[in-house]
Amino acid sequence: MSAGLEDIKLEALSLSEGIRDSPVCIIVLGMAGSGKTTFTRSLIQHAQQEFNPYVVNLDPACREVPYAAHVDIRDTVNYREVMKQYQLGPNGGIVTALNMFTTKMAQFAELVRRAGERGHKWCIIDTPGQIEVFTWSASGNIITEGLATMFPTIVVYVMDVVRSACPTTFMSNMLYACSILYKTRLPFLVALNKIDLQDCSFVLDWMTDFEIFQEALEQEQSFLSNLTRSMSLTLDTFYENLSTCGVSAKTGVGFAQLLKKILECVTQYEQDYKPVYEKMRKERLAEQAAGPKPADNVEEAGVAVPLGLGLQDPPANSGNSVFLMAPGLVPQSADGDDEQEDMEEDAKGTAEDQNFHSFVQNHLTVQQNKRDKQQQNLK
Repeated sequence: MSAGLEDIKLEALSLSEGIRDSPVCIIVLGMAGSGKTTFTRSLIQHAQQEFNPYVVNLDPACREVPYAAHVDIRDTVNYREVMKQYQLGPNGGIVTALNMFTTKMAQFAELVRRAGERGHKWCIIDTPGQIEVFTWSASGNIITEGLATMFPTIVVYVMDVVRSACPTTFMSNMLYACSILYKTRLPFLVALNKIDLQDCSFVLDWMTDFEIFQEALEQEQSFLSNLTRSMSLTLDTFYENLSTCGVSAKTGVGFAQLLKKILECVTQYEQDYKPVYEKMRKERLAEQAAGPKPADNVEEAGVAVPLGLGLQDPPANSGNSVFLMAPGLVPQSADGDDEQEDMEEDAKGTAEDQNFHSFVQNHLTVQQNKRDKQQQNLK
């Protein structure tokens, strides 16, 4: 008889089985507006036949996703309810939602393990649009390292080619990519997205030829030019080992080459990164074994608070055990409240738009009066 999900501990699971061969976990990161979610959908479609991907959505703030997810954080945590109950802003709500999801990391890892046993060769993980919320939060670090100590794991960084046509914006993207690479310590692949709108050859030229990048910088007159010039010299070593691939998430161009690049990153994980994570896993387990044991009467210290729906395979649709209910699980009466809130927000937004237009119109009227007065004085 197999153990229940609630009885499984991540440490025990990884210690007894080590790093498995499958599924390969592909963590998709990217700046807001880079086309990350559309890229994830296209990657799922192109990998479906050969790799049968297991799909995970970790963005609690999105209303809809253009793909079917096997695990969806919105089934566990209601983002809007988190913001309301804890009086948080958008980014704080996303961080808190991820923290709540991370409390079920052992169950999530078990779902991924079972997916591998059922023939899912890849596990594609879509992350929140605010990239810093995932990459620099404790929950993002736990999810990344937790998966890397159990499965081959790589990072795909989606970069908007159109927005990166400006040298300073390009350098900002590269600095972010470099920081994520050294923080995650995982094979790193840069997907140059939106090549249907603009060719990505200039990006490759800037990476390989310092002089060409300097010529582009000469046309920039901002105070960031000198800093960008210095940073480009620093990132030469980073460019040498950086794997890139031009794709179009909208048209599907370049995804055949992208799949080959991903397989190369998996081989790189096996050769270079797997021994590091094996060592890290064993050291942490040894520290936990040598550390103090929890007290037997720890339950008397307080009352446990449920932090979300227990992850199951497939997820249960019962609303009784939900603390922060997802939109699809909220009772009918709560839906009416949400609709009322939406109507109030729409009314507030309409009033703000009217006030803004009134302000603009008054400003234009004042300026026109000034011009008329000046013309009269000239006459």
